Amino acid sequence: MSENRIKELAGELAGEISKEIKREIKSLGKKTFHMGGVHPEANKFAHSKSVETFPLPDQAVVYMTQHLGAPAKPVVQKGDKVKVGQLVGEASGFVSANIHSPISGTVNRIDMIADITGYKRPAVIIDREGDEWDESIDTSEDIVREIKLNKEEIIARMKDRGIVGLGGACFPTHIKYMLKPEQKCEFLIVNAAECEPYISTDNRVMLERTEQCIIGIEIALIASGAPQAIIGIEDNKPKAIAKLVEATKGHPRIKVQPLNIKYPQGAEKQLIKAITGRSVPNGALPISVGCIVNNITTMYVLYQAVQKNKPIVQAYTTISGKSIPAEQCKNFRIRLGTPIKAIMDAVGIPEDTGKIIAGGPMMGKAITNIEAYAGKGMSSLLFISEKEAARGPIRNCTRCGKCVQACPIGLEPHRLHALASQNRLEECEQNGIMNCIECGSCQFICPANRPILDNIRVGKNKTGAMIRARATNK
Repeated sequence: MSENRIKELAGELAGEISKEIKREIKSLGKKTFHMGGVHPEANKFAHSKSVETFPLPDQAVVYMTQHLGAPAKPVVQKGDKVKVGQLVGEASGFVSANIHSPISGTVNRIDMIADITGYKRPAVIIDREGDEWDESIDTSEDIVREIKLNKEEIIARMKDRGIVGLGGACFPTHIKYMLKPEQKCEFLIVNAAECEPYISTDNRVMLERTEQCIIGIEIALIASGAPQAIIGIEDNKPKAIAKLVEATKGHPRIKVQPLNIKYPQGAEKQLIKAITGRSVPNGALPISVGCIVNNITTMYVLYQAVQKNKPIVQAYTTISGKSIPAEQCKNFRIRLGTPIKAIMDAVGIPEDTGKIIAGGPMMGKAITNIEAYAGKGMSSLLFISEKEAARGPIRNCTRCGKCVQACPIGLEPHRLHALASQNRLEECEQNGIMNCIECGSCQFICPANRPILDNIRVGKNKTGAMIRARATNK
């Protein structure tokens, strides 16, 4: 789908919006970050598709590694009966997250099971015997508006319910809100940009669970202590913008900020710069400039955790690709632990598929093991044709400078690529390789088809290991 067609669709959606709301949206203006960025095709084929519920798996393989940080420790044993939402994995470190059962049934075993990368991870395997939820969870569709928990109780609920960031990294959410006495949050930034091509789940959550998202933001405001929240959303989602503008009218501390379409608009540093004008220093966290950033779908699951006592037991996933028939490009609610192969079989794999990506085409990971299972952060399954997946012939670098112009962090990707390929790790460190956000803009824009990001990722891993070893040996 061309960018022009995307704009046409956006125009069609915008036609459903009242003139009053259109004027209000126009008055908000549009913002963006100004250093670097690229404009890949949006290809939002599932943008207008309502979220469907995917069939429950007969057996769920629940990884203990569905988050950044230390794996959770299984707290169940073979033969135990479990219900949906019951704790099966307990956080085992400061940066870790609880894991809950996505189905009800009997624990088959605890085992090491290969994930999408092919590496074996600890997992709890559960045989389904129904869909019985833990009694403490409110499974009704009733919207609970009154927030009864205080700041400390909300943060504890985040931790207890295993809430993680659903924008990609799956960082345990409660840690962001555990501020030191000297730290102060001035802006709660809600990332609704959804700048990755193809992915549409954030858009659908905003449209279908608007009020719950707003209540989730109010909950996050209490937890952060911030005086205001700003929702940053790219303007290729006019209907979602309109719904949010309408929904926030009774919430004076929540504002909506339309953004220009540019990748990686949803990266933390770029979003903060676009909305507040503040620059997060290299090596620093958003709180260093008074900001906490959370994804919009994270706000929805936060609402569920605090108001319904519901943990994350499902992933919101877009199924898409240029070779998939239009009617098969969909958005699903998929229970955690569902076999990826079952999802592929239900959709139908195009014959020309050359690569399957978990996540978007810019920052997602190619699936090397289709016998893996769905996790919290599986925002998309993208089917890439052999023609699309094939890389062009690698040519010599012409020093055109396009990668430098595209880098949103201000690095020199061509230099880092060369240093990393030669294993010159000290120079990689000196040239800021650890500041790379791995957005892929450099590799996307390179006319010589050089594997810039590939080499930088390898070099970044090696440089990070070198830095850690140096600190350990001191």
